Amino acid sequence: MAHDFALRAKLKARGNRYEDFEIGRTFDHHWGRTITAGDNMLFTTLTLHYNPLYFNLDYARAHGHPDLVVNPMLVFSIVFGLSVEDLSEGGGAFLGVEELSFHQPVYPSETLTARSIVLSKRPSASDASVGIVTWHTQGFNGKSEQVVDFKRTNLINKRSASR
Repeated sequence: MAHDFALRAKLKARGNRYEDFEIGRTFDHHWGRTITAGDNMLFTTLTLHYNPLYFNLDYARAHGHPDLVVNPMLVFSIVFGLSVEDLSEGGGAFLGVEELSFHQPVYPSETLTARSIVLSKRPSASDASVGIVTWHTQGFNGKSEQVVDFKRTNLINKRSASR
């Protein structure tokens, strides 16, 4: 029976392809992600990012914060991750992030959401199977306040390359 299923199963390409991105197209990335104090503590410890704002509540409060501050690189990583399904899951190399800005602190128990807009696209000059796409991604807290934004660029597979 399992063998019969394997014969009928078909691989389905995931994510968008180069042809799906038009300059100005906006993606409101779904789900969102609530950050816990445990997420923050683990990320901060694993990355050896020992700023006491991220793990010492008394220190954070003494500096005017109501709670621990979530490590900004965790905020960036989560917002980036929220965009992957819509933007780069279809394959292609990550080419980099530019103009990364943090706008305000994030605290444990806040839920982050993300939105991206296509800024530019062009065919690759060296590989006809891919194109180069750049997006502007913004991350928001639960009050819809922008907490982070950045531009990122990826090689993106063309539809003809994913068959």
